[in-house]
Amino acid sequence: MNAGDDSRAGSCIEHRRREHAEHDARHEEARRRGRRSFRFPTLSTPEDVGAGPLYVARFIEPAMFLPLHLTYQSWERNMESHRTVLWTPIAFLALAAVGCAHSPPPPSLTRNLDREEFEQAVRFKNPSVVTVMALANQYLATGRDAEGHTYFCKRATEVPDRAVFGALCGMFQVRMSSTVPALQRSDWVKDGMAKLDRAAASDGLSRYLRGVVSAELPEGFGRAQQATEDLEWVLAHPQPFPRGIRRAAYVGLSHAYRTLGKTEASQRALAQSGSASSSPPAVTDFSVNARDGFRFTTRELVQVAPGVHVAHGYDFAEIGFIVTDDQVVAIDAGTSEANARAALEAFRKVNDKPLRTVIVTHAHWDHIGGLRAYLGQDTQVIAETHFAEELEIANRGGVPFRYFFGDNTPGPLELRPTRVISKPESLAIGGTRFRLYPAHGGETNDALLVELPDLGVVFVGDTFMPYLGAPFAAEGSFEGLLDTIALLRSLKPKLLIHGHTPLTENFTVDVLEPLEVGMRVVYRETMSAFREAKPLSEALWRNPVPAELEPYPNAIPPFLLMREGAIKRLYHQRTGYWKVDGEGMEVFSRKEEAAVLDLVADGDAERMARAGTSLNERGDFAMALRIADLGLVPHPATPSLVAVRMRALEGLRAKYQLSPFKFIVYSELAGADMAPPPRASGARQRQLRTKDTLVKETAQESDRLVAGWSAPVD
Repeated sequence: MNAGDDSRAGSCIEHRRREHAEHDARHEEARRRGRRSFRFPTLSTPEDVGAGPLYVARFIEPAMFLPLHLTYQSWERNMESHRTVLWTPIAFLALAAVGCAHSPPPPSLTRNLDREEFEQAVRFKNPSVVTVMALANQYLATGRDAEGHTYFCKRATEVPDRAVFGALCGMFQVRMSSTVPALQRSDWVKDGMAKLDRAAASDGLSRYLRGVVSAELPEGFGRAQQATEDLEWVLAHPQPFPRGIRRAAYVGLSHAYRTLGKTEASQRALAQSGSASSSPPAVTDFSVNARDGFRFTTRELVQVAPGVHVAHGYDFAEIGFIVTDDQVVAIDAGTSEANARAALEAFRKVNDKPLRTVIVTHAHWDHIGGLRAYLGQDTQVIAETHFAEELEIANRGGVPFRYFFGDNTPGPLELRPTRVISKPESLAIGGTRFRLYPAHGGETNDALLVELPDLGVVFVGDTFMPYLGAPFAAEGSFEGLLDTIALLRSLKPKLLIHGHTPLTENFTVDVLEPLEVGMRVVYRETMSAFREAKPLSEALWRNPVPAELEPYPNAIPPFLLMREGAIKRLYHQRTGYWKVDGEGMEVFSRKEEAAVLDLVADGDAERMARAGTSLNERGDFAMALRIADLGLVPHPATPSLVAVRMRALEGLRAKYQLSPFKFIVYSELAGADMAPPPRASGARQRQLRTKDTLVKETAQESDRLVAGWSAPVD
């Protein structure tokens, strides 16, 4: 670096310090007046692009754990680096000073398995939109805008008819503008927006992307009106979009309206988003808090087949109701009596026949905790013959995290079935034929599949739960999962109803065959690694996306959801408490590990905080959390370590919105609640893919525009 560079760098740093001081003064004044401040210094010219933060996190299948979304900075807490606490690790924040360009984040010290899996999958001939957007989130969640730009621009060149590739190329181009010299920044952003414009003319997803990007551009770009038109269109056509995406649309509208000087409309949009003004929204269909626990979606009673209803969102798990000639049969009973009653009350609005039979798919907390609410003097309760073994496992360990079930966390579980099933059986209840099949996987050894053969419907409970059993319990069977898939394929069902909404919408009939193929590859590779005495870390990297899955793009997201948990479960069931990499041979307490870290840092808490900050900037959030947690043992309540910890948790929540159990745990550690997503005006029918049909609400004139959202383009 020459003297001129030194002078320029010093000028940039000094300018940043002045900006932060000015912002802190404004923020403190706002706090004194009882208001909250959001934006970094408000800029109004195209050269100042990047003054507002732009975040997009993980998209996944409609009603899956994360659609694409926009989030915003919280200035309530300060950090050592950038002095902000960010919801996701991507800051789109250019400096006002001429020539002050940001450098890309330093390289990660750990490999990102999720990102490399999706990079490989998106190189396949015809990747699904779900897979494409999951990869986009991996770049976003670790601040790799330049790498995302390179990857998607290359794909856009290779496959010019995939509009979403062009849209993501443009989006990342705008996002990385803070790394471009100021004099070139305006043209750079305009070129990125031109790419978004071309893509937005082809499909609804690209139009949504253009809307959220436009909403964050400074006034001088003249894009605020375009943002309102795009996002209002998304809100007016809820059918093809996940419900949770409405959070982002409303928050984006709030920013666009404010840019247009429509203060009241801006405030209304923010209120409609369901997000507190001081906290950045996560856009997914689920919600979580300490009182109610976790919900995969909002409350809704859906008729999925004639006489077959499913209560979504009333509990952590789904509750099914089947209407027969003379009674109602319930499938499972939720976590608590209160939740079970609420679901039944909703069902009573459409049918008032007596509930006389409950069929239990397995003896987990969220499936039998509310059973008493459905019991009467003559109620028949049916369970699989191994229920007592699973009951003992559940009662022995419990659920160590409150945010799973909240205040509804059940005490000791009880299950006294009046009938147990040990082999496949047929029975008639109120004139409706049922077939019951015992299964030993993949989550529990007491699984019971419930088939309605005349309708082609099968309730499968949690046999496809990606973790192959609760991650904190000694249960689950990889072999049982494979056997269950083979059994289901032999039944040739039209519709699978799982114990949780996202599983129903992802693990569909049409993915069973390729999923079995992919999981058998995983089983062989993992067993091979075990025989070769390879550590788990190496087993996880073997053949991440088998080539056999390329012809089945819709099978890749559920395969990747399940792959990691399946490998971990299989590996831990095959090894002793001494691992080949030395884990378990010597065990140290948290206090002892903290003392060693303190020794390495010479007792300097700020040195630990600097290391944690660097890890966060690299996207190594789990490592940063580890440093912060250990550092806080000898240095409790140290502000810089607390900031590192919160930043790491926010990054982990953004990264793992495809993994709800991890999201739940990190939300609890952060004390971060999330309200349910805003509802659409009018009923919305859930999309449930079956083998022969796609049951969905017609989008009428928007079909052409939204086609690219839900289906790959050849």
